[in-house]
Amino acid sequence: FFYIFFFFFFFQAEDGIRDAQESRGLGDVYKRQVSTQSTGMRRLRVLRRLLRKYRAEKKIDRHLYRALYQKAKGNVFRNKHNLMEHIHKMKNEKRREKQLAEQLNAKKTKEEACRNKARKQELKRRRKEAAEAQTAAVAAKKAQVAAKKAPA
Repeated sequence: FFYIFFFFFFFQAEDGIRDAQESRGLGDVYKRQVSTQSTGMRRLRVLRRLLRKYRAEKKIDRHLYRALYQKAKGNVFRNKHNLMEHIHKMKNEKRREKQLAEQLNAKKTKEEACRNKARKQELKRRRKEAAEAQTAAVAAKKAQVAAKKAPA
């Protein structure tokens, strides 16, 4: 009787009444985790690829490329989006500095033009005063000569 009962359960398991699934086991937990070194290298390669692309498209010059490359190497940027934001920020800052320099240059040239105009007016005024003084002196001298010639 015992043999028949055992035999019956054996067939039940084989026919799939019970779940006859292979055990997946624990596996190697550490192999499933992505290493920080590989993620860091992947991120660095993405950032460097973006920098090369921007340099090739002339979006950034070689000086900015070098500075950003060193920063990427120093782990300053968390991701590609962060790097792009930084690039736009630096380009806007550079554009703003250039604009301010142009405004300052325009202001200097305008002030210089005003100074030159004032100098010319002052020179003209002084020449006019000198001419008036000279004519007054000539007139006084003529009057003196006329006074000497005239019998008193």
